[in-house]
Amino acid sequence: MFDIERWQEIFDTIRKNKLRTFLTGLSVASGIFILVILLGFGQGMQNGIEKEFKGDAATSMWVWPGRTTIAYNGLNPGRRVQLRNENLNYINNSLGVEFEKASTFYFPSDIQVLYKNDLIVYRVIGTTDDMQLIENQYIVEGRFINKNDLQENAKVAVISDKIQREVFSELDTPIGEYLNISGAGFKIVGVYSEVSGDDEGEEERIWIPLTTAQLAFNGGDRISNLTFMLPEKETLNETVASSLAFEDEIRTYLQSVHGVSPEDTRAIHIWNPIEEAKRYYALTGNIKFFFWFVGVCTIIAGVVGVSNIMLIVVKERTREIGIRKALGAKPWFIVGMILQEAIFVTALSGFAGLIFSMGLLEIVGPNVEIDYVVNPSVNFNVAFTTVLVLVGAGTLAGFVPAWRAANIQVINALRDE
Repeated sequence: MFDIERWQEIFDTIRKNKLRTFLTGLSVASGIFILVILLGFGQGMQNGIEKEFKGDAATSMWVWPGRTTIAYNGLNPGRRVQLRNENLNYINNSLGVEFEKASTFYFPSDIQVLYKNDLIVYRVIGTTDDMQLIENQYIVEGRFINKNDLQENAKVAVISDKIQREVFSELDTPIGEYLNISGAGFKIVGVYSEVSGDDEGEEERIWIPLTTAQLAFNGGDRISNLTFMLPEKETLNETVASSLAFEDEIRTYLQSVHGVSPEDTRAIHIWNPIEEAKRYYALTGNIKFFFWFVGVCTIIAGVVGVSNIMLIVVKERTREIGIRKALGAKPWFIVGMILQEAIFVTALSGFAGLIFSMGLLEIVGPNVEIDYVVNPSVNFNVAFTTVLVLVGAGTLAGFVPAWRAANIQVINALRDE
């Protein structure tokens, strides 16, 4: 039942001790505020890391050759390892390793790209149809390179939307236009863009079919690198384990076929971003744990402050409590009177801190532009539950002085000055 007189007593006590109540509430509100802001930035760091790793397919793997540094099987160090079509074909058809997509780059050298006799400086790369998914690109208009292009050595090209803006801005569409690549005309059949949208270097590429690039620009059967997209497993640890096993198989095969010592780490380079992603995620988890620890310690400090204030309140009202007990007040009435004030101060301050911090994240979060921090935010249910836990802790903090008040001897209380 709502007891207006008790609430009047609470507000009267607060009015008499405005500064003390304000400082107590501030310590509680600041605890919630700090915890929510820290958790928000922890989530922002996780968002930033996810953004960094979504530029290419999350489970992609890149392989490129270097030079040998160790003599092996009568072969001198310093040899340049050269990947070839047969390496990709063997991996696709005979190695038996698990992957979803496989592709390659071939970088033609000493070529010029002209559009209507104007020189344009973009990188021409020969590749296959699977590269679109591995690079996590989407088609703005037209299409990407397909299997027919590869089989027919088609002279077609796919450009980025950045190239479209910079070179073909006066046209409604570049589809059907021709680029002159070292004397050969390549018809533009598609425009692509990056899913991440912030890597301009990857949007300065002109894709052409691998077979055409090798045939037209003296590539023979040479390729510049290999790239794969691996299947995602149920957990991150399983995905990492699968990718490491795949990496070992690829490295062992390439070392064997190219006469590279198993101890030579510079002849075959493999970049496995999922390993790096796991390290970053683990780091983020540790940082979020640290944020929780700091926030919880701050809240505990606020709760201790509430307990101390309630002890002071009990001390100040000892004579009043003795009179109430002399008039027949039950112990649980005294407990309830003290606890209600503790709960009121804790709940009001906690929800004030929650509203202010959530509002700040809502307004400022989407505009935050810091490396590895993107849109810091907090799940409202988590934050709300934290406030409820805080109120519960405030109740427990107030219970000890309340129980002490309820057990004061009447004669001692009446003698209190």
